[in-house]
Amino acid sequence: MTLPSAHDVALAAERRSAARLLLAYPLVTSVGPHSDLFPLVRRHSDWLSKRFQQVLGYRLLVDSSYARLFKAGLGAGAGHRLERSSGTPFSPHTYACLALALSVLVTAPEQLLLSQLVAEIRAAAADAEIELEETGRAGEKRTLVAALRQLVEWGVLIETEGQVAALAQSAGGEALITVDRELARVVVAGPLAQARDGADLVRRAADPGFSGPRTYVRRMLVETPVVYLDELTAAERDWLRTRQRREAQAFSELLGLEMEIRAEGVALVDPEDELTDLHLPGTGTVAQAALLLVERLVERLRPQESGHLATGGTLVIGVSVPDGVVDELLAALVAEYGQRSNWQRGYLEDIPALREAVLELLAHMRLMARTGQLRAEGYGLSEGYADEAPEGRTVTDVRGARPGGGGWVLLAAAARYATHVTMRPTTGAGKGADVQEESL
Repeated sequence: MTLPSAHDVALAAERRSAARLLLAYPLVTSVGPHSDLFPLVRRHSDWLSKRFQQVLGYRLLVDSSYARLFKAGLGAGAGHRLERSSGTPFSPHTYACLALALSVLVTAPEQLLLSQLVAEIRAAAADAEIELEETGRAGEKRTLVAALRQLVEWGVLIETEGQVAALAQSAGGEALITVDRELARVVVAGPLAQARDGADLVRRAADPGFSGPRTYVRRMLVETPVVYLDELTAAERDWLRTRQRREAQAFSELLGLEMEIRAEGVALVDPEDELTDLHLPGTGTVAQAALLLVERLVERLRPQESGHLATGGTLVIGVSVPDGVVDELLAALVAEYGQRSNWQRGYLEDIPALREAVLELLAHMRLMARTGQLRAEGYGLSEGYADEAPEGRTVTDVRGARPGGGGWVLLAAAARYATHVTMRPTTGAGKGADVQEESL
């Protein structure tokens, strides 16, 4: 076997770095936070465009000053919300302000005053029959500022003199804004011209197109922490089962990701821990409380007979979380760790808010989920989409692998955070062992 040359190794490394950058940051500019890697994207733009289209059905547009990877969504409820600088998720109203601002900026002059931009946004809202509260109100100003700050972060707006935050000042400050109209045009990834309404736009963006199961499963693998088998149709499960080893090699070469295959599903793992916007363990009150909560839930609810069907086990993708258990465990965690670990006072004084934030993080990490309809049951499929495995092919039966009804479900990947006891010999002269608790 011929070993790859040093040039081939370097070429593959460059392409992998560029692909990883675009996957994590679909909009990269020549002057933005990742400008040092932008030349790599331009250098390998043809190869990247072909690979993203072939593997994921994503379109890549590379210009002299920016690169935009047009990702497709995975359906309703699968996205991650934008956040304000405070960490508060965007509200529907903030998204409305963002969309209205973009509609104005695509035809705006190269430079304009902040007050002029706000007036244009309000006029666009009136034309679209969208109700916006008076910008003179402090809350409304902060909402609009959050939308404009996001555009500054993307490079669509440049604060030439002053800042967009001046809008929130009591006296109504002013600023001079420079607009990158080209970037404004490429921010929205979905097919706006074809969509009838917002729901249709989400559906069209999630459509894997002619590639069907292959493209959808690949998107799920790279865009979500874990892909559970009951979140796939029979056709998708069949494709994954017959291709998973070859796909593992392909994702390793393209993105440097390792595939972890379990009875319950599959996950792509990044050894460098870069291709994620969520971390657990993590810093901050919510991440700490979430880690401690999931440990205790696994300890209490772990099923006894789970395993692979081929070895006589029972496929268990999720187990019910009884009513009141989350509240009980969170209250105990707050009492035990809240003050000692300097958790945020606001959460200590508002346990329901802490509960909501913790469960949202665990849901995004695919460690917990609300019960509901699943893709394996035909929910959320595009019209005419193939959901049956080819005739004569047997796929894993996922019926009953997670409970229905109402409430929350603890999912299989949560077992990675189970606590176990490790005995470590002491290093001193005395005999004995240290007992430490660790997470898997």
